[in-house]
Amino acid sequence: MAQQNQEFENLPIDIHYNKLLDWLLNRRHCNQNWQTVALVIHEKINEALRDMPQTEELSKVLQGTSNLNYFHCKQILSLLESTESNKKNIFRQYTSQRLKDWSDVIRLYERDGVYLADTAQMLMRNVNYEIPALKKQMTKCQQVQKECDRKETEYVSKAAELRKKYETSCKQIGIEGKKIKSELAALVKDLPSVFFKIAASASNLQKAVDFYAGFTDFVTDSKSQGSESLSFLRFVQKNGNVTTYEWQTGSKPVSVVETSIVIDTNDEEGEVNQSGNADSIDWGDVGQSVVGNSSNDLKEEVDFDISGITLESGGTEEGKVDIDLSIEPLAEEIDWGSSGDAIHFDVVTSSESGEGVARGEDALTILDNPRTRNLFLDDLYELESFLSQRVNELRGENDMVASSLFQTASNDLQLGKESVEVMLTLVKDIIDQLTSVKIQHLMLIRNSPRYVDRLKESLQQTLKLADKMVLYEKEMILKSKEASNEEGQLQPRLDLLRQQTKEMQKQMEEEISKKYKGRRVNIMGEINTI
Repeated sequence: MAQQNQEFENLPIDIHYNKLLDWLLNRRHCNQNWQTVALVIHEKINEALRDMPQTEELSKVLQGTSNLNYFHCKQILSLLESTESNKKNIFRQYTSQRLKDWSDVIRLYERDGVYLADTAQMLMRNVNYEIPALKKQMTKCQQVQKECDRKETEYVSKAAELRKKYETSCKQIGIEGKKIKSELAALVKDLPSVFFKIAASASNLQKAVDFYAGFTDFVTDSKSQGSESLSFLRFVQKNGNVTTYEWQTGSKPVSVVETSIVIDTNDEEGEVNQSGNADSIDWGDVGQSVVGNSSNDLKEEVDFDISGITLESGGTEEGKVDIDLSIEPLAEEIDWGSSGDAIHFDVVTSSESGEGVARGEDALTILDNPRTRNLFLDDLYELESFLSQRVNELRGENDMVASSLFQTASNDLQLGKESVEVMLTLVKDIIDQLTSVKIQHLMLIRNSPRYVDRLKESLQQTLKLADKMVLYEKEMILKSKEASNEEGQLQPRLDLLRQQTKEMQKQMEEEISKKYKGRRVNIMGEINTI
């Protein structure tokens, strides 16, 4: 029997940390009304803390401790006894007020085992609430840092993409993008020479035109239908980029009256390329809710589509201004002005009249005139379609059959695939020149000088968006740094709280063990994995 009792006393006492307080109450190690006494004790502790000597040992005990427990108070009393006058009166009471205050706290704690219940509650609160809250806050800081890093990379990429888009757009128009209006004004000034070069290159299509005409005559068994095709293209090949007046009347005008176009570039004085200069733009309070933004933040685009812009073509209606930049041998009246702030051309009002005078739409060259330019393009597209179809036929499996059909045709019609492809390349090259983005923008400027301001604003909007991305990038760097600093401040608090909880666990195990003749006590549960 004695042996069984001895074996029983050697068994450890295992208590789950979450049931520790109930376990103490059930075994009457503390009273049910311990919380009322604990409130009084904590008030006395707060009052005693107001009158504390400044010593290094006491500072270490109080550092990082928001709630003092029984074991902290015993440690403080022990330190005060070594520094304060440790004298007692005849009633065995301390003469020092500080010692008396802390002695009263210890006495109240030990009465009815209040310190056991109070410490058990602190253990439960630390494990269930305090430590998880700090961990959750640190995890949030880490998530913010990851999100900021992702956003930062995204904004850097978007800024580079927008600047590349700006450069590409400027390259398509044919400008550097440093002084947009001035560079566009220079391009518009050179537009007539561009049209003359395109018209001159049409002469390289003579072989293709003859091939098309001969093919048409052979297939239709006609001798005149082929020569009547591509009439406008043939006219440009023969006469070049002449005025619309000459195309309509067949004779050159005595004089050409052109209207003026003025592009004001005064507002670009001292202007430099804004790429990368985010400091010059005030975007307001852009950093208020950047982290939480989704990818929709980046759905701001610049649309350079010109299909929806109404052209102000030069006509003969009253009140409209006819604009013509063409260069004709007889157009000595044109004054290109200087390379200064604006482009000026001589203006002659529609009230002037005279025989053989080309004005309005008639004063425009045939490639400068939208109506006649479309006729030129129609012939080019017709020739392109024919040559493309012919290349496909020569590439097909029925090449031998097709060749037999042209055995009676002249050698000029029995061209190989390579020769036809060369012709097709020349035609496509002229079409590409005449329908390029650069020419489209210049023609819009040519018909409406106000389009220069709209085009400049559209181009600069891309740069502004790039600068906005740079600001967002800086916001992400700042927020990431703030989250990192916050995490760095939380980590020491978490480590200290873990350490204090472990110490309280060990102290509680020792105190409970004393009440059971030294039996080993284990406080179990999540407290061992904090």
